[in-house]
This record gives sequence, C-alpha cells and structure tokens, in this order.
Amino acid sequence: MERLQKVIAHSGVASRRNAEKLILEGKVKVNGKVVKELGTKVGPNDKVEVNEVPLQKEIPVYFLHYKERGVISAASDDKGRKTVVDFFPEVEERIYPVGRLDYDTSGLLLLTNDGEFANLLMHPRNEVEKVYVAKIKGMILRETVRKIERGIKLEDGMTAPAKVKVLSADKKKGTSIVEISIHEGKNRQVRRMFEAVGHQVMKLKRERYAMLDLSGLQPGDSRELTPHEVKQLRTLAQSTGKKS
Repeated sequence: MERLQKVIAHSGVASRRNAEKLILEGKVKVNGKVVKELGTKVGPNDKVEVNEVPLQKEIPVYFLHYKERGVISAASDDKGRKTVVDFFPEVEERIYPVGRLDYDTSGLLLLTNDGEFANLLMHPRNEVEKVYVAKIKGMILRETVRKIERGIKLEDGMTAPAKVKVLSADKKKGTSIVEISIHEGKNRQVRRMFEAVGHQVMKLKRERYAMLDLSGLQPGDSRELTPHEVKQLRTLAQSTGKKS
C-alpha cells in the first residue's frame, strides 16, 4: 500500500505537491469515490482517477547504479546539483533511489518506480545486508571492532550488531581500511558509527547490497536488474522480515 499522492506522482500526472493539491480540491477518485484525505493509502488493485481520467500504471523497472562521489541520491535537487536520476535520461518511468547514499559516498544504489518493492527493501525489520568499505583515520583496535560489532549508541538510538573486518592498516599514513556489514539505514550511519569510536571516515563505498555487487561496472555505470535478481531480493526481504 502506498500514499495516494505518491501513486499519482509516480504515474507522471503531477508532482507530489501538485498531487496533494488535486486531492484537497476533490479532483481525485479512488474506486469511484472522491477522496480528500492526504493520508489515504491505495493498493495495486485500486482504481485511481484524476479529473475523471484513470491513471495509467507504469511497468515496474529496476536498476543497479554505481553512484559516484559528489552526486545526490534523489530524483531531483532544489540546489541544481547532479542527482543519480540524471544518469538515466533514456528512462521514461519516474524512477527514484531505494534508500540513499551520502553525497560523498560512492557505490551500489538501486533505483526503481516500484514503491512496494522499495519499501520492502528499506524496512529495517527485513534486514537486507549492505556491505561497505571505509578508509578511516587511525589504527583501529580489536577492542574497537568488537564494540562496533555489538552496536553503537548514536543520537537516534543503538545500532544493530554489525560485522566488521579489518582489511589493511598503514602505520606510516595512520589509516585503516575496514569492511563493515549492516542491515539498517540510519542517516550517515556508517560514518557516525566510526566517528563515535574516534575514527573519521575519509572515504566510503558501498560494495554490496544483499547478493548484488558492482561487478563489471565503472563509477556512473548502471544496468537493469534481471527478473531473477528482483525475485531474489523480494524473497530475501520477505523471509528475513518473517523471522524477526
């Protein structure tokens, strides 16, 4: 189920803001009845009409993108900065990122126009694993690794247990390369976890998302997910969600 204004926006009829205006003005019907509540949710079988014209549902599309540093993880940016959607000029569907990567973080990002699929993957309960490689300042101690693995107290709560592996350390430069695996999506989570234990993140890249990786892609490249990969992701998220 998705919010009505979001469904209208994704159909391409109007922006989210204008969709809200259309709803408040009584120009939207759901299953033949006028709806004026912005919180209304609709499912795939509900019939939505705007100004008496039925919405045409887009065919769902799914992409894997290798996000570069210095790009915004959003469909648009009010400051005119480059967004990940700018890398898909040939795609007619209104796609958007599944979750986000920071402006200075590179790596694997999924994009789709399938709201149900995106919500399924982003829900923390479904524990979809995300693997990052971080270059941090300082030599990380085994004791610090164990602390991160148990969970770190941040301003917005404790992080769930993580998996951490030190890949290399450079005593001369005073830096460490660390792989960290999490299944949450708190804002700037990996950076804040390392900062909380005294290590500034110099460089961060998401290497894997569930069973997907960046094989064969260069920064800025994209590819469509195969139907099998979409099914795998859906099944994975649904199965882990049931266990928790």
